[in-house]
Amino acid sequence: RFCGVAAVAGFGSFNAQVAEISIAQGKVRVHRVVSAVDCGRVVNPTGVLQQAEGAMVYGLSAALRGNITIDRGRVAESNFHQYEPLRMNEMPVVDVHIVSSTAAPGGMGELTTPPIAAAVGNAIFAGTGKRIRRLPFSLEKI
Repeated sequence: RFCGVAAVAGFGSFNAQVAEISIAQGKVRVHRVVSAVDCGRVVNPTGVLQQAEGAMVYGLSAALRGNITIDRGRVAESNFHQYEPLRMNEMPVVDVHIVSSTAAPGGMGELTTPPIAAAVGNAIFAGTGKRIRRLPFSLEKI
């Protein structure tokens, strides 16, 4: 297993992530993601966790298999049976840690979406020495 780290500052908040992956037969499997969120004073901790987890699912789905095919100028995929997000059995264990703060509340929005692809990409580099330069990762031979 290999780990990669990434961080982002946005919406007045900060997020750092560590992704733990394995690679078998050229396929990446994300086993665990640990995320630290500093969004200032937290008004609704459950909402912060839901935003963090949901945004990671979205970002991870895009990073691993979010390919769109254009055929004669039109998108070929018509729904989620052809453009598959990660399924429940494919999701990694996700640990979100909210940093205690008295600073003004920041935004959570899609704060955890941008760093997930970078964390997984850095984990791939840790395991293979190869930098992946395009998404989804499935388009590259790993």
